[in-house]
Amino acid sequence: QVQLVESGGGLVQAGDSLTLSCAASGRTFSNGAMAWFRQTPGKEREFVATIDGNSGSTYYRDSVKGRFTISRDNAKNTIYLQMNSLKPEDTAVYSCAARYTRSPIFRTQTYEYDYWGQGTQVTVSS
Repeated sequence: QVQLVESGGGLVQAGDSLTLSCAASGRTFSNGAMAWFRQTPGKEREFVATIDGNSGSTYYRDSVKGRFTISRDNAKNTIYLQMNSLKPEDTAVYSCAARYTRSPIFRTQTYEYDYWGQGTQVTVSS
């Protein structure tokens, strides 16, 4: 049984930093990719960042480039999202996702991922 478990969310002030973790169990995604998405009430879930399980290459949505960093520890089957200079508009439920098939391009759509975590709330106050 595959499980993705996020941790590290919380309430912070604008300008602060926060690191999210996502631990995967039941399957390795070293040949696929993992990603972070986020969602606010009434809005579609949106892509944040992804990391290729084989090459370690990364891709980000424009609004987080230079502030967020996605990384991985394949030995622990865990990915991280280091979030710096947080803004109130970053407030959302952050979920990690995983796909086990290799892709020549970065995948940014929710339907392109096979497994999902339950999400962790990040709230940034102004």
